[in-house]
Amino acid sequence: MAESITKFSGSTVAFMAAAGIVAVWGATGPLFHYSETWQLVINTGTTIITFLMVFLIQRAQNKDSLVLHLKLNELLAATQGASNRLINAQDFSEEEIQTLHNFYCVLAQLAKKDNDLGKTHSVEEAEDNHNEKLAAHAE
Repeated sequence: MAESITKFSGSTVAFMAAAGIVAVWGATGPLFHYSETWQLVINTGTTIITFLMVFLIQRAQNKDSLVLHLKLNELLAATQGASNRLINAQDFSEEEIQTLHNFYCVLAQLAKKDNDLGKTHSVEEAEDNHNEKLAAHAE
């Protein structure tokens, strides 16, 4: 149910419905003499919807985050030379994450010293990489 509501709430139809409700509410202002009850209706409605949407948004973000981690784990597991230690890195302690962050900061600084992208990202290197993968999958 939550997935269906999440998909619908991000649709054009949902936005148009919400805009229509606000327009109808605004148009009825003179009819109700802009009373406190009239204001309370929109305030209560939007508060309830906002409260529920926070949970739907968090659920969607949790799912997206998990899927992203799974995709990254697959890339790490499939990449020759990549450290399998980084699989499920989201479960590392803050200290372990900081240690890895420092490692990659040093690596980035070393990479900056090599200003020629042609040396590190050549077409030939891409072709070799592609051919190695084809050969590995053919076995």
